[in-house]
Order: sequence, then structure tokens, then C-alpha cells
Amino acid sequence: MRVSLFPLSNLPEICDGDDLATLLWDAAARDGLALTDGILVVCQKIVSKAEGRVVRWTAMEPSAAANALAVQTDKDARFVEVVLRESRRVVRSAPGVLICETHHGFVCANAGVDQSNAPGPEYAVLLPRDPDSSAEKLRAALCERGAGPLGIVISDSFGRPWREGQVDVALGCAGFAPLRDQRGQLDRAGRPLAVTAPATADQLAAAAGLLMDKAAGVPAVWIAGLKPSGTGPLRSLLRDPAHDLFR
Repeated sequence: MRVSLFPLSNLPEICDGDDLATLLWDAAARDGLALTDGILVVCQKIVSKAEGRVVRWTAMEPSAAANALAVQTDKDARFVEVVLRESRRVVRSAPGVLICETHHGFVCANAGVDQSNAPGPEYAVLLPRDPDSSAEKLRAALCERGAGPLGIVISDSFGRPWREGQVDVALGCAGFAPLRDQRGQLDRAGRPLAVTAPATADQLAAAAGLLMDKAAGVPAVWIAGLKPSGTGPLRSLLRDPAHDLFR
């Protein structure tokens, strides 16, 4: 297998209500890319902006819980209030750190609430409400314009326990199976695989992340040469708490 990665350039600043599929289709055409037999990785930020998932955090009225956490974390209580509204639970808080589990089940800093590349310093961008649904709508809209077969990954950069730095991971996907279960297959020595299940969606997000520097203005990457196959929701990558030894 050989795959190639192509950044989609010259996309405009995305705003609430923009037709993201048309903007991506036109950008691919300008770059001479045929969106066929591959995976389109799109950063979460432009999906959220197109869906209106932007809030003015400075207008929030902080709750008592937000005020208490703001003291613990040295964060603005109004910003913390936004984070709590996007959270199922607080996992860890410390000076400068607020790790939460989102309503989707993602464990990440500030429940994914991000001020980078927001419309202004008083605004923050939230994660899409249903990233899988957003990915499927985008895939269907692109197919209507003549793309496909193709898969879609909606990605975001996450920190990781036990390792420094951030890596792009998948928040949502459509058109392919996010997890490639190889259990029961034989390795090259003929031994059956017991636990091997590569997270294909995360691998694609991480690969695209090489070209998606926040300062580079590249919010989408086309990965050619990888024909999408299978199906399944992104939540298949979320470990069942009952089987999680690290919670």
C-alpha cells in the first residue's frame, strides 16, 4: 500500500452557516485533487464554526462550581463555566490544568473548549455536538457533488497521559470502520493475534496532523490511496470504563 497526503489550501475563514462541503470541494478542485478512493481529514475547528459552535465566554455567568474550580486552576470562572457545561465530569484539576470528560465521552483538556483560532479573544470554539453525524453529513454532501468513495475523519489535537506533546485524534468519522480488529488473525510466525486492533481513524488523524499546523492555515488534508472500507461509529474507540484500568 502507498498513500499520499495533500493539504487543501486557500480555504476561507469559516463562519456559522457556511456550506463546508462546497468550500472543501472547491478547494480540492483548485488543488487538482479528485476526492475519490481516499480519506478526507477535516479539523474539528472548521466543522464547529460552520455549525455555530462558538460562544462568547466572557458573557457567561459562572456558577458556584465554576468559581471554585477557577480558584483551583487559575482560570477565568466564566471560561470554566463553559467547560463545565460541555462536561460529563471533571477528571483532574490543578493550577493551569482542567481535564474533563465531555458528553461524547472524550477525556481532554478543558472539555475541548478552545480559544485558538476563535473569532476573537472573547470567544471560544466548542466541539461538534455529534461528530459522527457531522462527518456523515459532510461525506454525503461531497458524494452529491461527485466525490467518492471516500471516508471522512473529523480530527482534533489531544494531549496524552504518560507522554509529552499533542497528537491529532479522531472525534468523528464516516464511510469506513474506525477500528481494524485483527484479533484471531495470524502473525508472520503463525501465532494468533490476541489484542491487536489498530485505531485506523486515529492513525489517519495523526498522519494528517503533520500538515495541519495551527499557524499554517491548513484545516483539511486529503489522504489518497487508501480505499475506505467497513463502517462503524467513532465511539467504538472509546474504552468501556468497566475495562479501563487507568480511571
